[in-house]
Amino acid sequence: MPKINSLADYATKRFRLAGKAYLEHYDPFFVPTDSARHEAEAQGRHFVSFANYDYLGLAGHPTIKSAAAAAIETFGVGALASRLVGGERSTHKQFERELAEFIGVESILTLVSGYLTNVSTISHIIGSQDAILIDELSHNSIVSGTKGASGTTITFRHNDLDHLDFLLREKRDSFRHVLIVAESLYSMDGDVADLARLVEIKEKHKAWLLIDEAHSIGVLGQDGRGLCEYAGVDPAQIDLIIGTLSKTFASCGGFVGGSAPVIDLLRYTLPGFVFSVGLSPVITAAAQTALHLVQKETWRLEKLRRNAELFVEFAHEAGLDTGPAVGRGVVPILFSDSYETVAASQHLMANGYYVPPIFQIGVPKNQPRLRFFLSAAHTEDEIRGVIGLLARRPSRQAAPTQTVATPAT
Repeated sequence: MPKINSLADYATKRFRLAGKAYLEHYDPFFVPTDSARHEAEAQGRHFVSFANYDYLGLAGHPTIKSAAAAAIETFGVGALASRLVGGERSTHKQFERELAEFIGVESILTLVSGYLTNVSTISHIIGSQDAILIDELSHNSIVSGTKGASGTTITFRHNDLDHLDFLLREKRDSFRHVLIVAESLYSMDGDVADLARLVEIKEKHKAWLLIDEAHSIGVLGQDGRGLCEYAGVDPAQIDLIIGTLSKTFASCGGFVGGSAPVIDLLRYTLPGFVFSVGLSPVITAAAQTALHLVQKETWRLEKLRRNAELFVEFAHEAGLDTGPAVGRGVVPILFSDSYETVAASQHLMANGYYVPPIFQIGVPKNQPRLRFFLSAAHTEDEIRGVIGLLARRPSRQAAPTQTVATPAT
């Protein structure tokens, strides 16, 4: 086998193998959406994104922007240091207390990245004599967390809790501690885990349970408190709840919640917290204000539910395949192959709807899709419009010549 002499050569080869051929005529990724929106509106056209997880439509809320601006004036921009060694801002623990009360756990610790929260937490709490059981469709942050852990990783079939139970019956006695990891609302398929059954299994086998609530806070449950509320399960029965601030809370960062003793331990030992800076005061202010608005402007929760249900209803009427999605914040439209998926994405972009394709990386190769994030900010006309375009899309033709499509009415 010939040697690759440079990193650039290696990168070129890897990029080609990862699917560069799909992008030679149309690249739907890294679109500067703010510029695209501005240009479209300047020409009297619309630009609608279904690619951003602003579930409750809070990202541009004037109250959040005002709170962020006020935080800059009061505290400055940066967090300046790790909270452990450099001290923290007065707003850090206040926000964490309010978020813990909303989620329904005793205590919460915030980190600067939602991805980092999973990676650091999973790899930190599992030792060489332990095991982690994860769903086969787990997010990459979970998978990366297992790779950093010294214990054994075992995969169970997606949402197949009979398989999980079987694996634990067969293997539980071989390990000191066992951690079960599942997601609440799966980010590629839009389906949910059976939390009540997961709790039953973890108690039966004396295991720990971590639930990733990244896509469910603000989406599932009457008050948007996530899978626990949706499933009628006491959050105290979950050992660790992982969440993000980048979706419903309109900012960025992550959090881990649980009992006070667990979070106290993590506060002094979790690498992703101890060896990283705390949340910027601007981010804290934005996320905290979003948390208040979630509880104050409750109409947004119902609007999101209605929009997601309408999307699924219209999609099914048009003969489109939404897979196992339950009809909440995330709904995919499945296609037969990657080229058809890219063509559909380009067709939507040419008509003012931004929905990048998902293929090769992120989902099985035989399940390419357009993934739609529904928001309370979407209108019924926008939902009807995008479904109508998909239903009437032209059949796949030869590769188009244009490189970037211009949004149009």
